[in-house]
Formats: sequence, C-alpha cells, structure tokens
Amino acid sequence: MRVMKIAAIVAAAPALPQAASFSTVPHPQIQQRRPTSASALSMSVPNSFDTLTSGLASIARLPFGVTVSSDAKRMQGSGNDDLTISLLYDVENDMDDCRLVRERISELDLIVKTVVPAAPNSRVFVDPSYEFALPEGSEIPRLVLEDGETFAGSEDILAYLDETFAVEGAGSTSDNGESDAKGQIVDATLNAASYLPGLLRAGRGQQVCSAASASSKLPVPRPTKSLILYSYEGNQFCRLVREVLTELDLPYELRSAGKSSPRREQMAQMTGGSSQCPYLIDENTDTAMFESADIIRYLYKTYALWTPPSELLESASDVVTPLFKPIYQKLAPIQAGANGEDTASYDAAIAKAKSEIEDETNSNTVVIYTYSLSPFCTEATDLLDNLDIKYKEISLGKEWIPGLIEEPIKRAALGEMTGQTSLPHIFIGGKSIGGIFSGTPGLVPALEEGTLMRPHKEYTATALQPVCLHNWITSSLA
Repeated sequence: MRVMKIAAIVAAAPALPQAASFSTVPHPQIQQRRPTSASALSMSVPNSFDTLTSGLASIARLPFGVTVSSDAKRMQGSGNDDLTISLLYDVENDMDDCRLVRERISELDLIVKTVVPAAPNSRVFVDPSYEFALPEGSEIPRLVLEDGETFAGSEDILAYLDETFAVEGAGSTSDNGESDAKGQIVDATLNAASYLPGLLRAGRGQQVCSAASASSKLPVPRPTKSLILYSYEGNQFCRLVREVLTELDLPYELRSAGKSSPRREQMAQMTGGSSQCPYLIDENTDTAMFESADIIRYLYKTYALWTPPSELLESASDVVTPLFKPIYQKLAPIQAGANGEDTASYDAAIAKAKSEIEDETNSNTVVIYTYSLSPFCTEATDLLDNLDIKYKEISLGKEWIPGLIEEPIKRAALGEMTGQTSLPHIFIGGKSIGGIFSGTPGLVPALEEGTLMRPHKEYTATALQPVCLHNWITSSLA
C-alpha cells in the first residue's frame, strides 16, 4: 500500500456541506428503510472474483471510456486547461445510461466537481435535508450546470457534452448507404454489449449498504471536504472503487485521467512519478493512496459504521445454519461423552465448563469462541477488528469434526447454556448474541439494527475526535 500525506501537494478541494453532529437518533425527516439482509450484505470488500468480473466488464465495453478522444476540445489546445462540469447525479451500476455518460466524460477528459451517488436508497431520495436531495422518481443520470440548468437522461446529457466539450462535426457519419448499414449493425452490437457490465457486476454499485445507510439508527461518519478521485471509466480497478463510493453514499470530485490524458502528467508531478489509477485524495485525513483494495478498505474504515463481511459466507450461512443446527445440537453432547456410562463425571465436567464460560464472559467485555479453521470464525474476528473492538478469543479447536475439536465439553456446555453449539459464538457483557449472521440477534444483525457500534470518529474542522463507546454494550443488552 502506498499512502502519502497530501497537505503540501494538493490544493484545497471544494468543501461539501458541513456534516451534521453525530447523534444516536436518526433525523426525523429521513424515511426509515431498513434494508434486507441480502441487500445489506451484498457489498463486502471486493475479492478476486470481483476483480475478474470487473475486468470482463471493461473488456465488454472496449474501446469506450479508456482513451481521451481526438475530438475532445481539451486536446486541441495546450491540454492544461481543465474543462469542468458542476454536478452529476450517478449510479455506478445502473445497467446502461449512467455508464454511457461516464464513458464520454472520460473520453472528453473532464472534471466533475461533484459526483453525487444517487442509488434508490441514497440520501438523495430519503433525506429531504440533504444538500443534494431530489424528489423521489427523479431521472438519473442527471447533469446540473453552474446556473442551475439541468439535463436528465443519457441522451440529453451526451448531446450537451458533445456540443460543449467536443470539436464540432467530429462525429459525423458517412452518407454511403452501405456504410450506414454496417454502422447500424455495429451500433446494435455495441448497444447489446452495453448491458454486459451491469450483468457482470450485478449487486454492486446499485444500493447504499446498511453500514452507511441514511436510515441507520447510528450516525454515519461523513467527510466535510470532498473526496477526490482520479479515475477513468474503462479501468476495472477504478470501477471497484466507484462502486463502493455509491454503496457508501459518498459524493466526490471526479478527475478523469484516461490514457493520453494530460492530467496523468500532473498526477506524476504530484505523486513523485506515478500516474496510476485509481488515485484517491482525502483532505479530511490528509491522506492519498493508490491501489483499489487499499482505497476500499480505507473508505469502509473511515466512512462506514462497519466493514460488511463476505456475502458468499452470508449466503452459505443461510443454508448451512438451519440445515445443520439440529445435527450440531445432537452431536455436541455425544462428542463430549454424554452417552458414556459415567454420567456423574460428564455432569461434573459440564458444570465445570459452564463455570469457566461464566468466568470468561463476565471478566471480558467481548468474548468470541472460535474454531481456527472456520471461515465464519475468521470473518467474525476480522469484523470485530475492523470495528476496533477489543475482544478475547477462545479457540475450541480447529473444527467441530471429531479429531479436530479440542474442547467438546465446553462446546456442549455452550449448547446447554444458550441453545447454540455452532461457532463462532459471541458474548457481550456476559450475554450471548449468537454467531456472525444469526443468533440473538447475531453480530451483523445487531450492527444493522444499531444496537452495536464501533468507536467511530467524528470529523471536525480541527481534528478527528474519538467518540466514547461506554454506552453501546449497555444499549445492546437493554
């Protein structure tokens, strides 16, 4: 990861409206739309499969949105004059229209002073007090000029972009009928291909995740100064970052930096030689960084209530938990020796294990019982780590399979105490909340409901002030 301090190299970015002070009570005007678990958890940190499908999405749209076009007015002069758009409402993965607009913005090498993510559950549509609020049902994409003139829909926006920022007549077509016929075939093929990126990236960049939802019961940390993103539409890694910006509902300044863009030389001067995209600048924390994976983790860590866990594991949990729960409940006491002849020894061992569990869970604020080989347990501890929550991890072995479990008695005792024998098993303030995706109510459901939170940071004009978390455990057990 390459991270740089930017105070000395970047001019001040235009400020967004001052973020509201943090409160545990949602704004009364915000429509309370609690997302379903499926929509909330389809937005974890991108993995290698996401990188692959994003790459295929870029290939499907070649050569669009990659190289600055020869008909761009910016390329006709010295290349040093930035051409800007004031405001663009956008949804990263809307299947077609928004993508066509972003492709042309890259080809014309434009700067968009403010890109406002406008997913259906964005602040744009659910918070009337939001600076960029629109009436529900407003057409997206939507371009707003400095004087307030508005263009809605890709056709009108593209016409404006070409008329304003492209050399006149550069895109004229031939009068030859045969050429026109071939052109129509090509156009039809390209139009069909324009839907492939949306299909390949289905589920990403379409909705605001629950970790950043305006309807959350907890205050979501927001930047007071606009984020700045150097990006171009056809880059698979830039797409991953823009998807997360949509999912976190974060407005940003877009600085196009496609191939042949003079802006790449400017980037190299700022960064000491690199013109790699994506490149994120955040003056709120005096940070700048390359690498999509690092940027995305940073965005979740800084501007979300938590980092969503793997949606693949969540889907697997939906299948595995109800299927295997009765099996686990019957198997746990058998593995612990309940069917043996010496029932008194078994009962004594269970009583001792229960006492140990009570001591462990009452002497530590957060306790998690795990298996070292379980991906669910690893995901749960990673989530707690990302939340900056201190916890005590107690391993019961490698897995529940005979020969791999090391403390079957304690597992059986957990089952008798709580009814849950599967791991991970999380206790807060001495009481069980279950596993990562399910339980009473489970770690992720508790986060979605706002009964658990991390020690988030409140962004002020002077410093980052940590907010005390001494009340969150009490509230979770109320």
